[in-house]
Amino acid sequence: MRLETNTGAPERIDTPLMVVLAASDRTAGEAVPGPELAALDTLAGGTLSRAAAAGDFRGRERDRVLGHRAGASGPERLLFLGVGDSETLTPEKLRVAAGKAVRTAEELRVRSLALCLRFLDADAVGATGLQAAAEGLVLASWRFDELRSGAGAGDGMTGDGAGVDDDAGAEPDPGPEEAEEDPPPLVESAAVVAAASGELEEAVRAGQVFAAGENLARTLQARPGNVATPAHLADEARRIGGEAGLEIEVLGPAEMEAEGMEALLAVSRGSDEEPRMIVLRHRGGTPGEAPLVLVGKGLTFDAGGISIKPAKGMEKMKYDMSGGAAVMGAMWAVGRLGIAANVIGVVPSSENLPGGSAVKPGDVIGSRAGKSIEVVNTDAEGRLILADALDYAAGWNPAAIVDCATLTGAVVIALGRHRSAVLGSSEELIEEVRAAGDAAAQPCWPLPLGPEYRKQLKSDVSDLSNVGGRPAGTITAACFLSEFTHGTPWAHLDIAGTAYGSTKKPYLRNGPFGLPCRLLLEWVRTRASS
Repeated sequence: MRLETNTGAPERIDTPLMVVLAASDRTAGEAVPGPELAALDTLAGGTLSRAAAAGDFRGRERDRVLGHRAGASGPERLLFLGVGDSETLTPEKLRVAAGKAVRTAEELRVRSLALCLRFLDADAVGATGLQAAAEGLVLASWRFDELRSGAGAGDGMTGDGAGVDDDAGAEPDPGPEEAEEDPPPLVESAAVVAAASGELEEAVRAGQVFAAGENLARTLQARPGNVATPAHLADEARRIGGEAGLEIEVLGPAEMEAEGMEALLAVSRGSDEEPRMIVLRHRGGTPGEAPLVLVGKGLTFDAGGISIKPAKGMEKMKYDMSGGAAVMGAMWAVGRLGIAANVIGVVPSSENLPGGSAVKPGDVIGSRAGKSIEVVNTDAEGRLILADALDYAAGWNPAAIVDCATLTGAVVIALGRHRSAVLGSSEELIEEVRAAGDAAAQPCWPLPLGPEYRKQLKSDVSDLSNVGGRPAGTITAACFLSEFTHGTPWAHLDIAGTAYGSTKKPYLRNGPFGLPCRLLLEWVRTRASS
């Protein structure tokens, strides 16, 4: 979606649809609109004032009134949309309102709109609210159409088995809604209408880039496993690296073997698709300054290996690379925004299939860190490819590592599909990640990570087992990962319940969510400015 800002009089802006956000006024106890909306009400032939007089519009979050232009110029349609009390206005409410604006444009089959924040309290909105509104517009405009015959490419930016890993043990999500036979045209452009301020342009641009990065992640998630292979992710990394001024390095099997990445190579053995280790670098900080590292699991399809998953719902295992997709989208946005920090994105990528060469339950494999691992369950492969990636990243002496992965079905049992789990070695870092999640409306919740859980990973034949049984599955998976972080401040996000599914948020669609791309960006931006 193309975004622009407009500080002109709303009633004079030519647009097929203007969505006017209005807050309720509890102190006065009177119905909206106030006198500031008189010009737009007149343009709409008094539609708003009649609705207000009848008590149908008071600026409540559920209130909406659609009117049509009575004059010869200005907006053709005016949608007055309530956002609730100014005192409780949040960035997420503005993100939601912007999503509603795009959905209304789709219903009306118009390709552009204007979102007017002019009549909201400027202090209540602020830069974060302007950014959120821009995010809502761009996120809502995304749709995955690129594989439909005769369709465009959309926006695209153009559990262990037995409940242990890779969300296999989770309750299946409801899945996408039935596709429309005649989907409406995509909304291609929008204007954010607000009072002139020094923060308007910067906030809207940040929102556009944050959302475009997340839309990139959603597009990568949505592509099926026969398209989004490890090699495809590497090619996409080269493309976005060129767009965003990132350095790109891709390790293939030979380079991985030279690095001793035996765990990642073992997972890939059952597939004809070669694995890749993707590294994206943004050098925006002081030369030599310790980098921030983002690591994302890039398992492009997970059949479970020899410990094969049930057939029902297996098609959703194309989403097992959601963490890697989020890291790639975040790195693209970091580069486009020119964030003043050294940031490195790492995506270990492979498939996990039950081929004749696949690793077997009971096999003992090596790792880059030199630790031997008994593979009790081949469907606990996500932690294996992350082990080599985390060990590799720790060698750069980073300031902090944050990894994200659709790692365990157990996290869905623990937290449902509303919050991701966060665990790690640093309470301060965990709190930073939680704050970033709250700011992005991608909340997470901490789980403990103590030495008592490490005992569940004991093996009789190797340094550790890749599973610790059903109890505390999310925690023991994180314990396994912690063995490869070497004392680096580290936080792990288990996104198995939150990266994809069904949603009622109007700025999203059922399917891939791109989470936690915006969380990662909030965290990096905050660290860079501190």
